[in-house]
Amino acid sequence: MVPSPLALLLALGATALAEPLRFVDCGSIDGSIQEVNVSPCPTQPCLLHKGTSYSINVTFASKIESQGSKARVYGEMLHVDIPFPIPEPDGCKSGIQCPIQKGHSYSYLNKLPVKSEYPSIKLIVKWELVDDQDQMLFCWKIPVQITS
Repeated sequence: MVPSPLALLLALGATALAEPLRFVDCGSIDGSIQEVNVSPCPTQPCLLHKGTSYSINVTFASKIESQGSKARVYGEMLHVDIPFPIPEPDGCKSGIQCPIQKGHSYSYLNKLPVKSEYPSIKLIVKWELVDDQDQMLFCWKIPVQITS
């Protein structure tokens, strides 16, 4: 029996600060996402407070070999991707032991800083990690709300 979405939502909402999030896969080709964590984000949509940095942890399995990887992060508003700078775009400096090997699982770790000057809005965070051929190792989206 498949649990209902409400049961899953209640189970997610009642747990600790870094629990797996519900996310949309937006084009993972060369990898498959096993889990996405944003901490702290006890409920969805994630409330991102200005002036705070959030921990990102993505567990994924690689379907290819790659010498390196690079992250690209966007705030998606009205179907337009606005680049969102992160402190370290190099995946090999973000918990991934490079070169990436086919069939291995990796934990990608990074920070999402929410600057004080960002507007208070609802948007979609889109996080991509591309391999050395510019193909998607993973791509995920979650709804967030930036707040004071």
